[in-house]
Amino acid sequence: MQPVTEKSAAGNGLRERKKRATRAALVEAALRIAAEHGAENVTVETVSEAAGVSPRTFFNYFDTRDDVFVMIDAESSARVRRAVREAPPAVPPLEVLRDALAAELAEVEEQHELWALRAEVLHRSPHLLARSLGAHMADELDLADALAARLEHAGPAAGPEADPAQGPGHPDNPAAGAAPPEHPAGTAPVTEDPEVTAAGPEDPAGTAAPPLAGDAQGTPDPCTAGRDGGPGSELYPRLLAAVGAAAVRVAVEHWCARRDRLAFTDVFRRTFDLLAAGLAQPPGAGAD
Repeated sequence: MQPVTEKSAAGNGLRERKKRATRAALVEAALRIAAEHGAENVTVETVSEAAGVSPRTFFNYFDTRDDVFVMIDAESSARVRRAVREAPPAVPPLEVLRDALAAELAEVEEQHELWALRAEVLHRSPHLLARSLGAHMADELDLADALAARLEHAGPAAGPEADPAQGPGHPDNPAAGAAPPEHPAGTAPVTEDPEVTAAGPEDPAGTAAPPLAGDAQGTPDPCTAGRDGGPGSELYPRLLAAVGAAAVRVAVEHWCARRDRLAFTDVFRRTFDLLAAGLAQPPGAGAD
């Protein structure tokens, strides 16, 4: 086996940065052309020319023209899932998810114009919005699988222990009056709050309801997704993945409207702090 030297590691890092830069250039070119001329007038050739690459290079990053508008980075998603699986077992699942997502959102403040352009393009192109929703739902299911695998290997989180001889209704039992949880102890506020469970799949444009059935573009059917018996079919990891996606969307939208006076990292962490607190209404909840 070839040892990994500092030189080879640096080379790999440089290649990764170049790949990410090329992908970002293609996405930006497609969004700007679509915003100016309409998504229906965007071609692989015009996007490639604007980004300074060949059409062949375009297809190294995207399978179809429409995929450039989805902005799902398979490598970024894979890094999030890997971070979730490899985080120390003692770290609570919501905190693990927060840190994994934060690492991939480090450049949001420099990309706010592209987020706004993307929302504009999707508003004007319902078929692209449907495709984007489908891609995000599929990505969310993959994340749920990673969370489920982590939970399976990590075991229950540390929390107050109940006397096994005392039933749930016993006054000395910490879980008195509560139904047996379907999730690791210490995370019930995240899963049981009705406001959180009402959050749906990520809707980048913030206007469309999720599709009600699968379609020819590959949009998952929410009535059947996750029923294959796989690890991500359990309620808690599915809900946690969905809450994480919704938290990212809300944090970005909230920050975009206030970016002259708030840092995105502060908004993002505040969003997850509220989730960790079970969405209990904080003092001055109407303030920024």
